[in-house]
Amino acid sequence: MTTRSNILITGASSGLGAGMARLFAARGRNLALCARRLDRLEALREELLAINPSIQVVIEPLDVNDYDQVFQVFRRFQHALGRLDRVIVNAGLGKGQPLGTGYFHANRQTAETNFVAALAQCEAAMEIFREQNSGHLVMMSSMSAMRGMRKNINTYAATKAGVASLAEGLRMEMLGKPITVSTIFPGYIRSEINEKVEKAPFMVDTETGCRALVAAIEKEPAKAYVPSWPWAPLGFAMRVLPLSLVRRMT
Repeated sequence: MTTRSNILITGASSGLGAGMARLFAARGRNLALCARRLDRLEALREELLAINPSIQVVIEPLDVNDYDQVFQVFRRFQHALGRLDRVIVNAGLGKGQPLGTGYFHANRQTAETNFVAALAQCEAAMEIFREQNSGHLVMMSSMSAMRGMRKNINTYAATKAGVASLAEGLRMEMLGKPITVSTIFPGYIRSEINEKVEKAPFMVDTETGCRALVAAIEKEPAKAYVPSWPWAPLGFAMRVLPLSLVRRMT
């Protein structure tokens, strides 16, 4: 399998994005990292260069909801590194409230960040990959995409189902071509997005989760449930069980 030397990660200033960046740096990959918080990106770049002084690490501040900036930043990364071999669409938002409780603004922000902004990132990545005639697009979905979810994660789950569908359609289009599309379905991995969640089944720490994510991404699968145990069998169960039973699981 081709080594993906130049990797772009959005939402890289903390959590899973930063964790994956550390592991890719240790593997000798050049990194293009963007997020809203430039100070954190600067600190992360220093940390990554200490891990592996031989790599290139380029950073850019980016709010993925500024769609024009998404395209511009991706192009600047391409020019800085010469090419982009892998783009990990990781930036996302976890807030939301039950529908009809007066929090449309929060649900709308979640929908726009997790789906429309993800679409912009896919468009920007695919423009570059089509020109290069190569590349690996990685869409970070969620196990919550398996079924509709209730209460605070209703909108979040819907957006993650949306990006999974987007990736699958693109994967179908790219069959037989030198552009690979992977959808990653993380289970409960501790990060800033869920730091206030006290009780979640099968939660793993950030480092363990990121190791599993990077291992899965490097294989360039069509789909991966991460960590595979117990989420691969649970994912199947969530898709086929009656909603009354899925409700108890979530």
